[in-house]
Amino acid sequence: MTVLTIRKGTIKQRIQADGKPWDTAIVKTAVAGPVSISATGIDGDQQADREHHGGVDKAILLYCRDHYRLWRQEYATAAPPEGSLGENLEVSGLSEESVCIGDIHVCRGVRLEVSQPRQPCWKPAVLHSLPDLTARMLKSGRIGWYVRVLQGGFIEAPAIWELVSRPNPQWTVQRSSFVRHFSRDSAEIASLSSLKALSAVWRGALAGRR
Repeated sequence: MTVLTIRKGTIKQRIQADGKPWDTAIVKTAVAGPVSISATGIDGDQQADREHHGGVDKAILLYCRDHYRLWRQEYATAAPPEGSLGENLEVSGLSEESVCIGDIHVCRGVRLEVSQPRQPCWKPAVLHSLPDLTARMLKSGRIGWYVRVLQGGFIEAPAIWELVSRPNPQWTVQRSSFVRHFSRDSAEIASLSSLKALSAVWRGALAGRR
């Protein structure tokens, strides 16, 4: 995996079409390294909704840069620009089809563990005035994924990260997202919820569907 860009954002107030204000840090700005990261994420990065974003299990959001090319094919000039879907790390060489829950990547002593698929909320759709964007993200699987920081330190971009552990090769981020949102197969749901590396929030939600 190559980390192409590191991004972080601060909370800003935006106004919906109906005039209602809302706070978000979804738009992230590219920063030059070295950047400090810890168990709670990238130093200086903020989340407006701490109940659903951030925390140890969702410290950093990764997103495949190639997805933006596909969004441009679908939405043309209305497509979300790079860095506007909440990602902290833009990457190449991996996507939801190839990265797995529990994967551990290492670079210069920093260790990141894949913890869950991103569960897109309403904010990307409202931010970009694309009412179907959230649904398209889920259906296409172009959602991104969260990692927890097992060992903090300093990171830079561009940089190559080495995959050093893959305990759950059958559980890609794409498959995990599909099972969580669309599957009714109780065996699959139980299997996914049993993964130790999966975030506590997802394990709890899946346990309630067994």
